[in-house]
Amino acid sequence: MIEVKNLYKSFDGKEVLRDISTTFYNGKVNQIIGQSGSGKTVLMKCIIGLYKADRGEVLYDDRDLVDMSDKEVKLLHQEVGMLFQGSALFDSQSVLENVMFPLEMFTNKTKKEIEERATFCLSRVNIDPVAFHLAPSEISGGMQKRVAIARAIALNPKYLFCDEPNSGLDPVTSIVIDKLIAEITQEYNITTIVNTHDMNSIMETGDNIVLIKKGVKAWQGSRSEIFHSDNEALNDFVFASQLFKDVRNSQNQ
Repeated sequence: MIEVKNLYKSFDGKEVLRDISTTFYNGKVNQIIGQSGSGKTVLMKCIIGLYKADRGEVLYDDRDLVDMSDKEVKLLHQEVGMLFQGSALFDSQSVLENVMFPLEMFTNKTKKEIEERATFCLSRVNIDPVAFHLAPSEISGGMQKRVAIARAIALNPKYLFCDEPNSGLDPVTSIVIDKLIAEITQEYNITTIVNTHDMNSIMETGDNIVLIKKGVKAWQGSRSEIFHSDNEALNDFVFASQLFKDVRNSQNQ
């Protein structure tokens, strides 16, 4: 579990996040949503530790990231998996080598143990062994995303961060990735935080959703609550398109 308490962040005197308090639960897909420029990416980076908060607390199971030394942050990051927006796979390495990389960097496992763990993770995300020795450029965007998930879980993380995991994917592949992230989250009881504005993802896997608007928390709830909320900020964001307005009307009839 990750708790954020009274978090503030400014850049050059401009306040970007103001007094944000929220909880992200283990075993659930926690989502940070909001329009571009709302502060959701800054919030995620503060939670990860890429930005240092001006004030407030970021508690990883009661351990405050804000007060940690650089050494303590480095140790904490060994418990963290990260799925980047563009997958961020190394083109110079094979699919298997990409997943082996964090194991080689952060563990004392033997080469055989590392290869076995990487192979297991790739199999878990349904990558055919035929693709193990291909370069990332030789596989599809959806497969690249699954390889990136395999790499993110290689160290058996307690916490998993996903930045726009469906970026650049078609709707069908996006659903596959959403379901895979949800399955892994539940299977390994991970605290997963997803930064997204994809409404299909929100409605498909949003167990715990935090809406950020103009740097403040505007709403928090689950996907099942969205269609019945009278929160103006939420409705402005979710029902901006006529399609979702029609879906809401049909739900409330």
